[in-house]
Amino acid sequence: MPKPLLCVTVTAPTMAELRRQRDEVVDADLIELRLDSVSDPDVAGALAGRRRPVIVTCRPEWEGGRFKGAEEDRRRLLADAWALGAEYVDIESRARFDDLLAQSGGRRVVLSYHDFDAVPVDLAGLVQAMRSTGAEVVKVAVKTARLSDCVPLRDVGALAGRQAGLVVIAMGPFGLATRVLAGRFGSMWTYAGSDHEVGQVSAASLLNEYRFRSLTDATDVYGLVGLPVSHSVSPAMHNATFATTGLDAVYLPLPAVSADDAMTFGRAFGVKGVSVTIPHKIALFERVDEVDAVTRRIGALNTIRVIDGRWVGANTDVEGFLRPLVDRVALPGWKASILGCGGAARAVAVALSSSGCHVRIHARNRQRAEEAGLVTSAEVGPYPPARGSWDLLVNCTPVGMYPNVDATPIAAADLTGRCVYDLVYNPTGTRLLRDAARAGCQTIGGLEMLVAQAHEQFHWWTGLRPPAGVMREAALKQLAEFMRHEDYVV
Repeated sequence: MPKPLLCVTVTAPTMAELRRQRDEVVDADLIELRLDSVSDPDVAGALAGRRRPVIVTCRPEWEGGRFKGAEEDRRRLLADAWALGAEYVDIESRARFDDLLAQSGGRRVVLSYHDFDAVPVDLAGLVQAMRSTGAEVVKVAVKTARLSDCVPLRDVGALAGRQAGLVVIAMGPFGLATRVLAGRFGSMWTYAGSDHEVGQVSAASLLNEYRFRSLTDATDVYGLVGLPVSHSVSPAMHNATFATTGLDAVYLPLPAVSADDAMTFGRAFGVKGVSVTIPHKIALFERVDEVDAVTRRIGALNTIRVIDGRWVGANTDVEGFLRPLVDRVALPGWKASILGCGGAARAVAVALSSSGCHVRIHARNRQRAEEAGLVTSAEVGPYPPARGSWDLLVNCTPVGMYPNVDATPIAAADLTGRCVYDLVYNPTGTRLLRDAARAGCQTIGGLEMLVAQAHEQFHWWTGLRPPAGVMREAALKQLAEFMRHEDYVV
């Protein structure tokens, strides 16, 4: 079965700009020219001088596009595109353009359907009805509300196969797998572009980070389960390491609304392993088939490996947390205060108590703090910790994480200890760490722990040790990219 192609979507305010952007596209197999985005649509101009096959699209407002003119004007643009030899013309299944389908016999026609609210109940029936028109390619793009909504799209693709002329896309943050793993959905091609609202990713990201052209049905799939996960650097770290070590594997952000959502997707797509982050560390601990002794004591996991269909949990946060710390301070006898009571806080409590520290957990939710203390044998203290009550302060909450970069879990005046360790890594220099440095505390950022625990994950999954520096370099590069595109300063 042929590999899926890469189609880059090009939009612009004018025809001149559309042509310029069209000609600047590299490494694409197809280019979608969105005539609905321009103020002066000119079909002949759009097609003239093209160096790659194109799909001409003129999407009306009622189908999520920008074309505001009369339907007859739109029909004429599409008819001209087909007559002038466009490789494909996109026609909406709900448009009354039966004459175009009849005249073309379906050849070079992409018949498209978009649902910006949900996955249709009878998705298979919808696709079958569209295929019965004789269109050469059927495209279905639907909004997903959870990760597992990708499964029925996979099932439809499996029935048709890539040779049957199908493109299926899950729009929104839960649908990235349909774009990266397009072949597993039976898609002839995937779309790349800059429309992040519908879940598009750039061609550079597909080709460089996810190595789109090298993926096959045999490629091992790993990922990051959490919510949200869009500003995580874990995909960049693990994909860079897979590339460097030559492993046929890919690592995806997998935003899941629940543990069940993650497991349904994972089992359907044969996922080999996942990293787990907020808020699913405890819920997935309770759902996996097996955990080791350390993970059982923590009562939370951050890593899952699938072995012969069994989901096995582990927690690399303990090793990842300690590695940057033990090189800097002598822990035995220190008083440690942990902010937060989730899965990361539990791992940190176990790590510190096993290193000879006197550990207290501090959280706004006293009941949950007591539950964490019971599991980890840590004391429970007031929130915030009293001044002078700690040597080491560890922030295990998401406070201060992008986009809330001005937030801090504790007032600067209360930073009276010796060392502050913030598990937040985006941004690398949180407000908490800046305040702590001004107060004379030694500081450790979350990126060091992130890289250390990721090393352990990779080794457990693959049996290989990541080459030195690869993960850290990839993480810093991705963070710089986030900062370049987002409106915040640290």
